Amino acid sequence: METEITQAPSDRKTVFYVIVSVLSAFVVYYFIMALVSPAVKISSITNEFGYKRPEKTITATDLRIFSDSAFVKLNREKAFYLARAIMAETDSICLALNLADSSAILEINGVTLHKAKIIRKRISKVFNKADEYAISSMLSAPFTIKKDFATIKKEPLMIKMAPKDTSEYKPDILPDTTSSEPVNYMLETENGFRLYVYQDIGEKSGGGLRRFLFDINDRFKNSSDIIKSIFVLKIPEYHPYIRIRMPAADAKIIFRALPRHGQIAVYR
Repeated sequence: METEITQAPSDRKTVFYVIVSVLSAFVVYYFIMALVSPAVKISSITNEFGYKRPEKTITATDLRIFSDSAFVKLNREKAFYLARAIMAETDSICLALNLADSSAILEINGVTLHKAKIIRKRISKVFNKADEYAISSMLSAPFTIKKDFATIKKEPLMIKMAPKDTSEYKPDILPDTTSSEPVNYMLETENGFRLYVYQDIGEKSGGGLRRFLFDINDRFKNSSDIIKSIFVLKIPEYHPYIRIRMPAADAKIIFRALPRHGQIAVYR
């Protein structure tokens, strides 16, 4: 009887240690995969958009031009103009994001419709660690929006009862209730890049908390995707990002003006 009593706690300890070991191994594997995925993305960009030598006679000395500051600047500008030229052919509203001068511009057929000032910006390390020529080549074509995640509605609706005659007609004098909503959203493109736009937290009380909750929700979605990839023994997809902050009114205008599958050109 005493043997059975002492054996039960021992079995529970064994099960506990096994569970802890499995969870610890899973957590370690999770972080390893999360660290590996950016390197995989950088390698993928370099392989797809990196410079391809046309002749074997080209030496490493000849390739030094790609690291020349003047060439890098001109190549970045060329890529930005090429991307905007492609967008101009679509006859729809597009977004030109110039991180160098901190501006976000809504355009249609190359004509500026609205320009907003970027208050703060932060970009993924992929843009700095990947091959410079490859990044410029990639940015020479616009990114196409695949889906979005936002705290405001894309197309706000107002339901009204039609008047029976002109005597019952009343003009719309209702205030814009969406003006009090936090403006935070994420635009994910077809190639996996993500643009995060946040309202300036200095404009409204509670803006910092709302942005924090928005980021927590987004991180939870990302963690869920990573866990799913790990269970099928697949390296999680890394999503390079650009995070910008601007006045809430400008952020709202850009979000609602862009079509569902609109395009974005980036200059960094």
